[in-house]
Amino acid sequence: MRHFVAVPVLLLAAVAPRVSAQSSALPDAPAPILQPEAELEAALSTAARTPALNALQKPGAASQSPWAFAAQPQQPVAPTADDPDVTMFPHSQTARYWVSGQTNTIFQAKPGFHSPYQGPNSLDNAPEYKTSLVETLFLGYQPHRNLRYSTDLLVDFESAGGRGLGEALGLAGFTNLDVVRNPNLGTAPYIARGGIHQTIGLTSEMTESDRDQFSLATQVPVRRFEARVGKMGVNDFFDVNDVATDSHLQFLNWTIDDNGTFDYAADTRGYTVGGLIEYDDRNWSARYGIYAMPIVANGISLDWAFSRAHGQDWEYELRHSFISGRKGTTRILAFANTAHMGNYRLAVQNALAGPTPKKPDIISVERFGTVKYGFSWNNEQDITENFRIGTRFGWNDDHEESFAYTEDAQSVVISGDYVGARWHRPADKIGVAVVSNAIKKDHQNYLAYGGLGFLLGDGRLNYGRENIVESYYTWHAWKGLFLALDVQHIDDPGYNRDRGPVWVEAVRGHIDF
Repeated sequence: MRHFVAVPVLLLAAVAPRVSAQSSALPDAPAPILQPEAELEAALSTAARTPALNALQKPGAASQSPWAFAAQPQQPVAPTADDPDVTMFPHSQTARYWVSGQTNTIFQAKPGFHSPYQGPNSLDNAPEYKTSLVETLFLGYQPHRNLRYSTDLLVDFESAGGRGLGEALGLAGFTNLDVVRNPNLGTAPYIARGGIHQTIGLTSEMTESDRDQFSLATQVPVRRFEARVGKMGVNDFFDVNDVATDSHLQFLNWTIDDNGTFDYAADTRGYTVGGLIEYDDRNWSARYGIYAMPIVANGISLDWAFSRAHGQDWEYELRHSFISGRKGTTRILAFANTAHMGNYRLAVQNALAGPTPKKPDIISVERFGTVKYGFSWNNEQDITENFRIGTRFGWNDDHEESFAYTEDAQSVVISGDYVGARWHRPADKIGVAVVSNAIKKDHQNYLAYGGLGFLLGDGRLNYGRENIVESYYTWHAWKGLFLALDVQHIDDPGYNRDRGPVWVEAVRGHIDF
């Protein structure tokens, strides 16, 4: 990592004195009390918890994950001065329906950078600025009320517009997660998510659950099965990390908000169709999902023949802290994709086999039944009341074509955030993350001989790890309005030592309705 160490050091130095000071004035939390249902609903109606507050909450609070729940039943509390309004309009905790929305605008710019050459899929080295806009309407309905056997009908409408720097090419860890990589799709609204969420309780013992656009229940059984069928984003439920998972209020980089090696099933916009089943217990969960793969790499159309093309994901989640008295969660994930994919080594061998060597073409060696697999480790850990860290490590075999998310075979991420309660800004947050991405030898050779992936291709390659540092400050301006400043530094963009480094600055405006 060259040149970029100063960014996180300065930011951490600024917040370190505040992190070291522990709060001693806070009273002890009340002992958990399970209320009768009528009293509980009355209390919840005043709380009006929202997804935006979950994303910006203090680390000691309940997880923002749509699947998370407290290990023990807890009594809901009314909002205080430390829990400011974080939506434009209040959200009922007792109604059968759910209506919410968001808009996220990101302006990014980069100066020119060193580049002795560039290819068809290079990040353009000229100065540039671009803007992206994503708007979403979340709708939900509970057809019946049953604490043990609840059903949610969910649908989201979305519009994505604008473009990314360099048309979102030339980086494994691209700088804006909101960017749709095919700008020709336009801004017309589409159904992003839609389906059924069913809870099947295995006990009458209940625990509190955050009500949001993914789940409308405010209480769920401690032991239960949850099932989802329909259109969804795989990363809404797998590889969630509360420190780094949300481009609306946290980091922007693809390989920080998600594990870059997790080539999860998705179309160009990031959604797919399939099903998920999950078992939840007091301190652990296990989930499995199967989803449709795109017909071509990063394509908008899905292959509906599950017998020949599908993505399968398995994840085990343990809610256990490495620090006594603090919250911590570890997730271990495995995935296996079967699709019409190519092999990097075979593509290079075919290109060099003829009397006249030519550039390798991964599409020419695509075959049905090709399997790509990988694993990842994901942890989030509270360190103090206001400071927490997140870590991810991911790996995939990388012999087969990168097909759905990004071109990455090994990724190591360390991230941290600090809530602004110490300076009387409880909904503000500062974050710093470092990620190092890599690809394997077959993939390196393919790019070095001039091959093109769906993201990368400089025409040649002087290989080096792609190292990225990102930092942000999110400011809660008023109710559901949040503004943020963000900066990223990229060494060896597209794994090429001959190019870069690249600086990218951003301003973000986010509204939760």
